[in-house]
Amino acid sequence: MADILIVEDHAALRDALAIAAGARGHRVVTAERGDAAVRALESRSFDLVVTDLKLPGADGFAVLEAVRAHQPRTPVVVMTAHGSMEAAVRALRLGALDFIEKPFDIDEMEARIERALQQGDLAETVRGLREHLLEPYRPENIVGDSPGIRAALDLARKVAPAPTTVLITGETGTGKELVAGAIHAMGPRREGEFVAVNCAAVPDTLLESELFGYERGAFTGAARRRVGRFERAHGGTLFLDEIGDMSLATQAKILRAIEDGRIERLGGDAPLEVDVRIIAATHRDLSEMVRQGKFREDLFYRLNVVTIRLPPLRERGDDVILLARHFARQFCTEFKRPPVEFGDDAMETLRRHPWPGNVRELRNAVERAVLLSEGPVISASDLGLPEAAPPVPKDWEGEAFRFYFPPGGVRLDVAEKELLLAALRRARWVQKDAARLLGITKRAIHYKIEKYGITHPSWTKNRPPPDPEGDTGPADRV
Repeated sequence: MADILIVEDHAALRDALAIAAGARGHRVVTAERGDAAVRALESRSFDLVVTDLKLPGADGFAVLEAVRAHQPRTPVVVMTAHGSMEAAVRALRLGALDFIEKPFDIDEMEARIERALQQGDLAETVRGLREHLLEPYRPENIVGDSPGIRAALDLARKVAPAPTTVLITGETGTGKELVAGAIHAMGPRREGEFVAVNCAAVPDTLLESELFGYERGAFTGAARRRVGRFERAHGGTLFLDEIGDMSLATQAKILRAIEDGRIERLGGDAPLEVDVRIIAATHRDLSEMVRQGKFREDLFYRLNVVTIRLPPLRERGDDVILLARHFARQFCTEFKRPPVEFGDDAMETLRRHPWPGNVRELRNAVERAVLLSEGPVISASDLGLPEAAPPVPKDWEGEAFRFYFPPGGVRLDVAEKELLLAALRRARWVQKDAARLLGITKRAIHYKIEKYGITHPSWTKNRPPPDPEGDTGPADRV
């Protein structure tokens, strides 16, 4: 059942259409003047408008404009006199869904009305699905309160209303696609599609056809036409993730598409106009790639209108705790288990872990912990993270730590080896204690010992001999 507005000055036709629509269970409001129809559109909503173009008071084009102004999602079917094709085309350009020439059969008009209602329902369903797909990208769903992430989100809010090209930089796993989606969701193109392409995940030989599409027969295996990502994003946003991995040849075509607003399908003979906002992202240093000749300078400056840098998780302080609790709530809901909290040891591990995989790594660790923890409290072992580096002793920090710097300078590797040896001697050659003194993990100190070829008799015998530097004492076997 739908609410339909029928606007027609001919009483017999108006009544016939109202009776036919009412017989199908629809609620019908009629108007014989255009100005009356405009007032009706201002006061209540309709699922469909059927209007003649030639009306007293205000013509059908004024009715169309009122629909677009007050109820832009409502479909409109236009009735036109025979031979008024020019007016019908104008109505379609103003947003009418369909038109029918007078005189017409009432049964045909009933079919047009039902088809228009179905298309309106389908469009509403598509809009609902798009809203659902945009839900993760809403800025309020981006968790974090550190200065770096606040600055990034503030900049995203400022650029969202404009069609400006945006470049998002940051390490892998920092949430670049999430911020790109937020820009789309906050902007005027949110009714359009948000189309993401991971340029690093598509082989370069296929990336061009993925972006621009192809015609049937364009190459072996092209059995049918394929619409590319640019066309899909028409009226919306195209997110080019890891654009630094794109070849120079494809970069040139991307630049042309941005500059001209036109693309060509592979095997096509005519350009296609596309209205697309471009957001690009990369974990690479594009300015350095430009200097090395690996990235086009003109494309770099075209993309780099506004740059948003996302900080790595290790620079975001207690955001790691906020994110961990956020993910824990999500996974408890997904796994249908009671809420959990992080124990003190887990909190300390979360804070000390360097998170090379950033937010993606944290999410995976929390998922594992929620899945495997047996009680209401998550422990450090549930997270499954490698041993974190212990904190550097306070008496080794800042002004309290002094060393002699030769006037002629010193090689960094020599200084590192000497510092490593000093820590080992202080720790009586116990590697885990030396690692604690240096603020690194056992794995890291093992690597450095092997790198510099450092050995000690206590590491191969049960009882250590006297230290070459005069230090003696018990030692753990490693």
